[in-house]
Amino acid sequence: MQELCYREIPTPAVARVRGWLHQWTAPGLSVTPLPTGLLLQQGTGEWTVVTWELQRTTYLKVFRWRPGAGEQTWLRQLTADLAREFPPQYPPFPSLDLSQQTIFTALAPYYPATARHFQNIPNGEYDLKRVYWWEQRWRQGVSQPRRNPVLFPSEAKTSPTYDLIYIGGALGVIHAAVMARLGYRVLLLERLPFGRMNREWNISRSELQTLIDLNLFTSAEVERLIACEYEDGFHQFYWPEVPQKLRAAVLHTPRVLNIAIDTNKLLTLAGQKLRQAGGEIWDECEFLRAEVGEHGVGIQFKSFRTGEQESVAGRLLVDAMGTASPIAWQLNGGRAFDSVCPTVGAVFKGLDPQVWDHRYGDVLHSHGDISRGRQLIWELFPAGNGELTVYLFHYHQPCPENPGSLLELYEDFFHILPEYRRCDLEQLQWIKATFGYIPGHFSSTFTERKVAWDRVISIGDAAALQSPLVFTGFGSLVRNLPRLTDLLDTALRHDLLGAEHLNAIRAYQGNSAVTWLFSKGMMVPTGKQLPPAQINAILNTFFGLLASTDPEVAERFIKDRSGWGEFTRMALKAAWTNPAILLWIVPLTGWGEVGRWLWSYIVFTWEALVSAVLLPWWPGLLRQWQPWLERHAPGLWLGLLARSYHLGYGVGRPRVERRLSVTQ
Repeated sequence: MQELCYREIPTPAVARVRGWLHQWTAPGLSVTPLPTGLLLQQGTGEWTVVTWELQRTTYLKVFRWRPGAGEQTWLRQLTADLAREFPPQYPPFPSLDLSQQTIFTALAPYYPATARHFQNIPNGEYDLKRVYWWEQRWRQGVSQPRRNPVLFPSEAKTSPTYDLIYIGGALGVIHAAVMARLGYRVLLLERLPFGRMNREWNISRSELQTLIDLNLFTSAEVERLIACEYEDGFHQFYWPEVPQKLRAAVLHTPRVLNIAIDTNKLLTLAGQKLRQAGGEIWDECEFLRAEVGEHGVGIQFKSFRTGEQESVAGRLLVDAMGTASPIAWQLNGGRAFDSVCPTVGAVFKGLDPQVWDHRYGDVLHSHGDISRGRQLIWELFPAGNGELTVYLFHYHQPCPENPGSLLELYEDFFHILPEYRRCDLEQLQWIKATFGYIPGHFSSTFTERKVAWDRVISIGDAAALQSPLVFTGFGSLVRNLPRLTDLLDTALRHDLLGAEHLNAIRAYQGNSAVTWLFSKGMMVPTGKQLPPAQINAILNTFFGLLASTDPEVAERFIKDRSGWGEFTRMALKAAWTNPAILLWIVPLTGWGEVGRWLWSYIVFTWEALVSAVLLPWWPGLLRQWQPWLERHAPGLWLGLLARSYHLGYGVGRPRVERRLSVTQ
């Protein structure tokens, strides 16, 4: 027996596929229906077609039992007919009227499993409405990238009440708390009730130490924020259809994302620190627009509590609205994000200990091959008190036809979770829904992406830079917090709040930018069908190399801390191990993207060389010059300080250059 063909048919309706196969014919071919496919005969040749369903999609294989004439002719006809009958489909976003029905009733015809299981989640109705709102907002941004602007120049005189006004209270409150403790007048506007978010955060101890080094939290406070610390984390990708030589061993990373943070405690504590330093939090307020003048920025917002439009003024607006940010779309002319990871999941109890040991995490895991144009990837983290946090996500290049759907992915989540971790969904105790869009933006140089306007700056996911593995969002912000807050403090003290100065305050890392091509290799272009096992083969190639290398090197690579030498050796080893990998990636990206990547690699090589020469002595010397430079040329000082930080951060060596003196 020899396998001739392996295809993914992008539909969960395996019965419909089999019914169609039973009616299919080809000239000169004898076709006999079988329960799961077909028996084909022609002359002395004999073949079978087998179908099965996994991950809410259908897979098909053709096997040869005995060779015969005309094999390639009917095989080409079969694959072409299948492609015509079952093309990739991207369900439209449902338009709902919730004035006369609940979100559960309204969504049930489209996403029945999602509507049913959200009813068992605490605050499920509120959260499902938020899923719907977030996807609607995301789709609008993708389909209308040059939508109505929200930033406007103004001639009106502004009298700022605050130094900093943050829009967005999840990642924003951590940054805001540091700045408030530096003595600035800070206001935070949050659309939701403060402290409520639909994400859980995991991090490593080395990253968490940053919050202590900045004097934001004490060691004792940080320990109280930790919900769980697991012993080891695993990375493994589906390999039954991957060539034997590429199949990767399990990669163990005991110090990657092994700390589960109690997000409610973290946000509460950060909010307390902010208020103790004189800051204010106005929640249930939706940002509408900002008018930027010479001396300040006026912000208009709607209060959900009063229903009224209100306004407030500050010296600087800090955009922390993430992927929902209209400011990010405006700043980058409609190219706010190059990629996105739609992510859904839940926190729950009740998984049998024989199915999963709570001492371990499943950091990255694929359960099958490409499913309806996406390589689905799971994450599982112990969360303390017998709870588990489980995510399902995929890498995606958004486009108007196929922007990336949270609702569709939730339907997958509830159908596939019993396959991934043997369980009965009705027996689980649901704690919380977790979801969101994690963005990426490919910047080949330090200055390519625009993160600021006059008196406006973006941070966090709103200023997203590409990281193809696991350190996005929370981890990226915490890792870059020392340089972001130090640089912003410098800009505020010298009133360097024009776009030309604020654009130097960014979380760009050259060592992360060069991994863009890797993440592109995990995206299925809209309208295309790839060999089902192709992305798993790429993942097995890279993670197999990581599993066979020094554990410290693997850890640095996954934490976005790898240097030029480590990255280059890894890329060369991957090409040597699997020469076909470039041939797989180029059709997905095009030669234009390959050219951009080569340029980013050249830039990274130059930055690594400059860093090797200057990093051992330049930052220290620059600090010695600080008093004179800052007094006589503050703009030059800000630019040099930003470049000094980049010498380390750009090659995976973040640092706290000075322990910030805070106002208690």
